[in-house]
Amino acid sequence: MNVKEKSKDSNKKKGVTKTRVATKGRESVGPAKFSPSWVVANAKDAPGFKMELIGRIREGVKKTDWKQLIHFTGSTEKEFEHILPASISSMQKKTVYGKETSERIYELARLFGLGYEVFDSKEDFKKWLMTPSKTLGNKIPFELLDSSFGFEMVETEIVRIQYNVYS
Repeated sequence: MNVKEKSKDSNKKKGVTKTRVATKGRESVGPAKFSPSWVVANAKDAPGFKMELIGRIREGVKKTDWKQLIHFTGSTEKEFEHILPASISSMQKKTVYGKETSERIYELARLFGLGYEVFDSKEDFKKWLMTPSKTLGNKIPFELLDSSFGFEMVETEIVRIQYNVYS
């Protein structure tokens, strides 16, 4: 039996909420509210959502949140190497990432959240990301994610799929 309980930790920054899920004798802690992994699971635009994300980007993504996102998406750091503005080796040395890297991590989180919402499963979305798309000039969508324009094109294509609008 799963029991969800939200609690505010007074030692954390204001507005940070962790979800605790009790499962048969053990308790696991879910992603902190507005962390990249939380964004994947809660991709809806709520009031203040984008403003909160801007603040989180300016503060920088913590290495632990990045690792949690990698685990949540069932990916490896190596898969994102060409997308991130920092090398994997330099990211491993830091505990908090800079603004540019943090922004790219949140862009990935939002895109994966949208993809998971539109496609039937994580596997179907990842398969689509790695398959050449006619509407994207026969390019593999994942390979376009190294620029903001590429992100925009891939996101637009996912929304078109969501609403069955084909070019």
